[in-house]
Amino acid sequence: MPDRQRQTIDLSLPDGGRLHGVLSCTGQTGPAAVLYVHGFGSDHAGDKALALEAACARRGWTMAAFDFRGHGRSSGSLLELRASGLLADLEAVRAFLATQGASRLFLVGSSMGGFAAAWFALAHPGTVPACVLIAPAFCFVQARWAALDEAGRAAWKRTGRLRVCNQWLDVELGYGLVEEAGRFDPARLAASWDRPALIFHGLDDDTVPIEGSREFLRRTACPDVELRVLEAGDHRLHAWKEEMAEAGCRFCARYWPAAR
Repeated sequence: MPDRQRQTIDLSLPDGGRLHGVLSCTGQTGPAAVLYVHGFGSDHAGDKALALEAACARRGWTMAAFDFRGHGRSSGSLLELRASGLLADLEAVRAFLATQGASRLFLVGSSMGGFAAAWFALAHPGTVPACVLIAPAFCFVQARWAALDEAGRAAWKRTGRLRVCNQWLDVELGYGLVEEAGRFDPARLAASWDRPALIFHGLDDDTVPIEGSREFLRRTACPDVELRVLEAGDHRLHAWKEEMAEAGCRFCARYWPAAR
C-alpha cells in the first residue's frame, strides 16, 4: 500500500478570506473523501478529528478537515459567524476536493458542525451519500436567542454583540446569526431529510440536549436514520472518539460503492 500523505492546505476564498485545513490520503485522493466538520469554538485538529483520520487511514480512505472562518487558523472572526457562511465555507471545501478527484463526500459533523453538515447534505444530494452526526446542534441558530430573556434579546439587537462565555471559550457573536433563523428551521430540515445518517448523542449532554436528536428522528420520514445514545456521554464525547470513528467509518462503508 502507498505511504500515507498529509498535506496542510490554505484555501483562498473569493472574498479574500482563507480556510486552513488538512488533506490526508493514501495514494490517489478520489473518488470519495470523509470530511470532518468541527463544532463551535473548536477547530479541524481536535481529538475526534484525529481519531477519525486514523480510522480512515486504516481503510486507505481520503480524509479532510478544515477550520471554519472565525475558528482555528482560518481568517475572520466569530462576530461574522452566520449559518450561511458555514455553508459557503463547506461549498469552498467541496469545490477544492472535487479538483483533487473526490467528487463524493461523507460528512462527519460535530455539534455546530453537525448542523452545518446536515444542511449542506440536504442541499447537495448528488455529493453527499450519507452523514455521521455527533451531538448535532440542529437548533444552533435558534438556541442562543431562545436562552435569552427579553432584556438580553434587546441588548443583542441594539449592540449587535452577544458575549458567550463558558469553560472552553469567551467570545462575542454578531446579531446577524439570529437574523437567519427563519432559513434554518430544524423541523423543515427533519421533514426534508432523505438520506442515511448515523447520529451519536450523549444522554448527559447539557450543552446540546439529546432531545434535539430525538425530535429529528421523530420528524423524519427517512427510514435510514439511526440514533445511538451514549448513556454516560456529555457533549464533547471524547471518551468515545475511537468508538465513534470506527462505527462512523463502518456506516459510511455501506454507501461507499455509490461514490465509485
